Amino acid sequence: MLGRIRQWQQHTWRQRSKAERVEMHSVLGWYTSVWVFSLVWLVLPVAGDLRHRPLPVVLVGLLLAANMLQCAVANALTRPALDHYLGRRTLSASVLKAPLALLGLALVLLLVLTAIGGIASWIARLALGGVLVPFGQTYGLVVPIRVFLRRSAVLAVLLMAGVALAGGRVADIVMTGLMVAFCAGFSLLASRCSAWTLSVLWEAERARDVEARLAVAEERLRFGRDLHDVMGRDLAVIALKAELAVQLGRRGRPEAVEQMIEVQRLAQESQREVRAVVRGYRGADLGAELAGAQGVLTAAGIDCTISGSAEGLPAPVQSALGWVVREAATNVLRHGDARRCAVTVDVTDGRAVLTVENDGLPESSPAGPPGSGLAGSGLAGLRERLAALNGTLRAGPADGGRFRLTAEVPLPPNKPPARPVPSKTTPVSEVTR
Repeated sequence: MLGRIRQWQQHTWRQRSKAERVEMHSVLGWYTSVWVFSLVWLVLPVAGDLRHRPLPVVLVGLLLAANMLQCAVANALTRPALDHYLGRRTLSASVLKAPLALLGLALVLLLVLTAIGGIASWIARLALGGVLVPFGQTYGLVVPIRVFLRRSAVLAVLLMAGVALAGGRVADIVMTGLMVAFCAGFSLLASRCSAWTLSVLWEAERARDVEARLAVAEERLRFGRDLHDVMGRDLAVIALKAELAVQLGRRGRPEAVEQMIEVQRLAQESQREVRAVVRGYRGADLGAELAGAQGVLTAAGIDCTISGSAEGLPAPVQSALGWVVREAATNVLRHGDARRCAVTVDVTDGRAVLTVENDGLPESSPAGPPGSGLAGSGLAGLRERLAALNGTLRAGPADGGRFRLTAEVPLPPNKPPARPVPSKTTPVSEVTR
């Protein structure tokens, strides 16, 4: 049993977003509450106080059957009613005919039982609550609050009149009105307030997604600016030299060949620079990459902390570790359900060590160690880049359901690390893909 619960938690619960989890918790609460009210306020009191005569027994049996159907219909309509309130779909008024008919039947049975003395008057008041709550929770999500309160007041007046016609005392009439008011307030509190909280949560979730997309768009714009800086000058020179070669060729001048050779050289050089920008081989400022990763993760709702400094690391080491930061941040966003991520940069024993650790370890990954999220050539590509500097990469689960990625790069021997010079061009993050 415990194994099935853990399996459900891993496959159903942990794969949902925070907003989906809160919504699921609220819906399950609504499913349960109607049955609890029916059991505690109707089934147990009525069954314990039943007058064992043929007619009361038949009427109580019908009342219990109607109430069970009420709870089942309320559970079936809870999700559609919530979607209607959140604006996901439109709920037709015709779907309320069945619960309204069941409510009317249950109320008539209660009045008849009260009139013939089949159950005590105080038991009838409790049973009234068990009948009204299943209908009220669903109805409170479908109609505006003013309409709900107005119709609840009309229902209270009708029931109080029915109790008076059935020979009820003044105290019974007043308690009937108070019970209807209580059930109306409880239904609004249990359904409408929770649904409003869910709507605010979903709005915040959508705002966070928009913020994350804006962060990605800003990264793409930065890459566009870097690419323009790299290609703008070379393309302008190529255009001028190509135009000059055309003019010289029309005049039959041999210098046209030399100009076209120069155009070819510039084109090849530009091609190499573009490949360097796209692949991330140009010099990178690790500090800028750390700040960028923190900004993107924070925009996605992940608490990201940066420890240590990139000061003093050689440019090749910064470039390699910067790529690790970009790849790790991408996979934290794409895989698992991380809430916190910690990035640490340290220099010990002549080695630069970068550690990225996050929670929300998923059960499995399409490639690489479980929970790594580095599908395809992610780990292999990082190891190739670090191997060029005799570096190593370790990735795998850590204690407490966390995942840790550790990259180590030895610093150049017999040479103090040079203070890094920020590059004019920062490689594009994998997040932009």
